[in-house]
Amino acid sequence: MSAANFMKLSFASRSENEAFARVSVAAFVSQLDPTLEQLNDIKTVVSEAVTNSIIHGYDNVPDEVVTLEAEIVGDTLSITVIDQGKGIEDIELARQPLYTSKPELERSGMGFTIIENFMDELEVTSEPGQGTRLRMRKRIESKKALFN
Repeated sequence: MSAANFMKLSFASRSENEAFARVSVAAFVSQLDPTLEQLNDIKTVVSEAVTNSIIHGYDNVPDEVVTLEAEIVGDTLSITVIDQGKGIEDIELARQPLYTSKPELERSGMGFTIIENFMDELEVTSEPGQGTRLRMRKRIESKKALFN
């Protein structure tokens, strides 16, 4: 197994930083030469996770901190998004399709469902008043491996 490569970013909980996070992870994972579909899936889950931290964790209060970590070990990408926001009281309820704690914002309630469908694993750790950590993993079958 090859040595791990990693990155870590911390940024303000502003909606405009969601695109920064998405592009940063896309650039990082490019070393595995993912397919366009894999790359789009990864960008989508980063977008969902960061947006959840901003909207639900911090109630859209700017200038709190969202931390994004990514690691590649062999052919597996791990992404972790961490906030120190209000946390999730009932994780199982929050993971139900169409559930949203912010119906007044016309949220679809599909964030966790999208992440679960696009990634191989999703681990949610949260404690009310302490924040939330989403850890996602996906094995990338590199296009490079297909031609060797």
